[in-house]
Amino acid sequence: MENDQAQASTLSVEEAAKNPKNLGEMEGADAVGTVGRSDCGDMLRMWVKFKEEDGRKVIDRASFQTFGCQTAIAVASVATEMIRGKTASEALSMSGEELSSPLGPLPPMKIHCAQLVEDALRSALDPAAAKPSSLSSPLISSGPTLAEQLTPALGKVKITLLTKTPTA
Repeated sequence: MENDQAQASTLSVEEAAKNPKNLGEMEGADAVGTVGRSDCGDMLRMWVKFKEEDGRKVIDRASFQTFGCQTAIAVASVATEMIRGKTASEALSMSGEELSSPLGPLPPMKIHCAQLVEDALRSALDPAAAKPSSLSSPLISSGPTLAEQLTPALGKVKITLLTKTPTA
């Protein structure tokens, strides 16, 4: 049964990654946070826009861009949906595990993806509290895209997709 649960979780991650919600840069965002992890090479940027609702400042919408794996895309997608309608402090109180909960339990080697999303949210909403291991940007209304940040000032970045070769 444990394998059935892991399979169902994987399918949820696959579906969320194939059809991500809130993917892309957000013009006029109230907050932007960027984090990167040297251990896996993933980077994630999150944009957040607020609105007034019943006398409270709540998250109206959030979006993201990532250079990351399928799990990072899936977690960021569900997290941007989950934080809608929450105050900044309510969103900040959510752990990576909570932000990824709609996907079911993540495999141990993918838990860092949920932590990456948590750190990006923290970087956007409370840059001073962002983990020191994260690359964070200050609270700004706009900024360069991840691709622009990674593109060297001179020259171009060349991306080569490697084909999988059979192993003996």
